[in-house]
Amino acid sequence: MSRNTNNDVTVIGQITSVYGVKGWVKIFSHTEPMDSILTYSPWLTKVDGQWKPLKVEAAKQHGKGFIAKLAGINDRDVARKFCGVDIAIETSLLPSLEEGEFYWSQLENLTVYTLSGQLLGRVSHLMETGANDVIIVKGDAESIDRRERMIPYLPDQVIKEIDLESGTMRIDWDPEF
Repeated sequence: MSRNTNNDVTVIGQITSVYGVKGWVKIFSHTEPMDSILTYSPWLTKVDGQWKPLKVEAAKQHGKGFIAKLAGINDRDVARKFCGVDIAIETSLLPSLEEGEFYWSQLENLTVYTLSGQLLGRVSHLMETGANDVIIVKGDAESIDRRERMIPYLPDQVIKEIDLESGTMRIDWDPEF
């Protein structure tokens, strides 16, 4: 669903570039389904280290993404200042999940251990593939090696336990793989 979170705010997309000359911008969505990004209001963008609300006047699907007209921005040069900026919402606006379901943002940075207790590293990010999602685990100085591993996100088969309180994930995985 989303890329990262700091508990109060969850990133759900990004402003990628300008579109046209009247202040419209192109939007990349991290939500599933992609058009869910258009249902949240207000969007928050980080300005001078602080999350500030940003209202959307209009938005529509465009190609594989979306374009949006930001309130009060009527000029391409002003809109350009938002390019590359993350779009976030208050985490409390996200729908509740069923038990055993997680937002991607909750899984990022979890410490990953094998069932035998070997530390493989931390979840760097997740990615979608055709068959199933994949977690990318990056080793560090504390782990058994510094390898990056791509591990299928298959609850019950590979992913055996996720403990958000302790920040850990236990997996059934051969570290040599």
